Amino acid sequence: MSAPGPFNKFSHVIAKVAGKPQTFAAALALIVLWAVSGPIFHFSETWQLVVNTATTIITFLMVFVLQNSQNRDGEAVQAKLDELIYALRGADNHFVAAEKLSDADLKRLRDVLVKQAQETTEELDERGEPPKPAEIA
Repeated sequence: MSAPGPFNKFSHVIAKVAGKPQTFAAALALIVLWAVSGPIFHFSETWQLVVNTATTIITFLMVFVLQNSQNRDGEAVQAKLDELIYALRGADNHFVAAEKLSDADLKRLRDVLVKQAQETTEELDERGEPPKPAEIA
């Protein structure tokens, strides 16, 4: 496996840092500092422009950074799920790469699963066996 590129590394680090409580506290502190400095700058247009510009630029850039990180995480989860499907004997391999199906095909696949679940529940009811809740380890 090859190592992730520089942007992937950067976006992963930024996403981790952005999600920490300390980052939120630092951002809050900066906003409070900006608000407190209002009287010093006589609430001028430049004073207002500073926070508006900074938050707009940061938000714009964070969209791309976080989307990249989310895409990578989603692909990693899908790869792990695909491996589990391959590894399970009797598993339906139609579910491998299901995320790449068209919306119509995905709905049909989901409808089949719902129907199978209903049939299984009905069969268990006929046998007098209640469905077992998932066990938590």
